[in-house]
Amino acid sequence: MGPKRRSRRRRAGAEGKGQRAVGTDPGNWAVVGLMPVAAFSIGMTLLFLNWVVAPSKPSPAKAAPYESGVPDVVAVKPRYTPRFYVVAMLFVIFDIEAIFIYPWAVIFDDLGLYGFTEMVSFIGLLFVGYIYAWKKGALEWV
Repeated sequence: MGPKRRSRRRRAGAEGKGQRAVGTDPGNWAVVGLMPVAAFSIGMTLLFLNWVVAPSKPSPAKAAPYESGVPDVVAVKPRYTPRFYVVAMLFVIFDIEAIFIYPWAVIFDDLGLYGFTEMVSFIGLLFVGYIYAWKKGALEWV
């Protein structure tokens, strides 16, 4: 009789070398629940200490712009226009498109026609959004 071959299928649980099963022990969830409580309590403690220790002597001179009391001569011009943020958001949207297309391309053969039609509809919706932004002038820099 020949040597027995081991099954190459994956084993569930902690049967591998040096692996330990991670259970849903309530102690594990207690640590997860403790983290938000600790973060909240540390934040509130620091706010309370700031309120107690920090000096507070308000005056009209301190409330005025530039504590020296000199008013603004000209209005402050914003550093970036809202158009900058619109272009940045459009960049993020189209960048995320690439993030979705890469895994789709990797498993393209497994998805078949259904995966292809879903990606075509996804790209179509992005193209409609691109045309809308173009018509609204969101891509024109002033």
